[in-house]
Amino acid sequence: MNIIECLKNQVIISVQAMPDEPLYEEECLIAMMKSVINGGAKALRVAGARDVQNAKKLFNVPVIGLTKPGKLPDNWLDVVYITPTMKEVTQLIDAGADIIATDATKRKRPKESLKEILEGIKKRNKLAMADISTFEEGINAKNLGFDIISTTLSGYTGYTKSDLKTPDYALLEKLVKELDCPVILEGRIWEPHEVDKAFSLGAHAVVIGSAVTRPQLITKRFIERN
Repeated sequence: MNIIECLKNQVIISVQAMPDEPLYEEECLIAMMKSVINGGAKALRVAGARDVQNAKKLFNVPVIGLTKPGKLPDNWLDVVYITPTMKEVTQLIDAGADIIATDATKRKRPKESLKEILEGIKKRNKLAMADISTFEEGINAKNLGFDIISTTLSGYTGYTKSDLKTPDYALLEKLVKELDCPVILEGRIWEPHEVDKAFSLGAHAVVIGSAVTRPQLITKRFIERN
């Protein structure tokens, strides 16, 4: 069974932490990976070569690799910061990532074009995941040749920012109807029934992050109940 088939109808857990967070320590992230695998996660989405290497060494599941800066810039809504250049792509591939995720929004890239990033991934025989924020970006990514489209950045660009606190089902549904490639739902998933709805709309897989692996945000939801 190939990697894309392995992801079909599965839950992927994004195990990430920023360098200024307590759980960023290597042993902490390894422990979180073990925990979510024990809980049934069928794939991992992790940031940085260190965590990709650990995920591939310790677990027999597909690993989606990406990079993020140590600290998000103040204008993070307007800049590309998920795997922005070929330098980061190469680091992730060398670390063993099965799938490379990169920002595929229309925002200006710091160096190589999105097409050049994709070509670099393909030259190394890796799968490419496009993190997009709009329907048009999803169509563009598919036309370029990305293998997987993910709604990761819906609500996290300057032109899609909103008060929406639920997953972007509308974007998922439009993409599923239009595209003949896997579409993954990611972003603002907090409840099991939201996963069910995603699959009912045709999501190939679902990525869950903060609701599982960010204790500070989980706690905040209970403290700020209203």
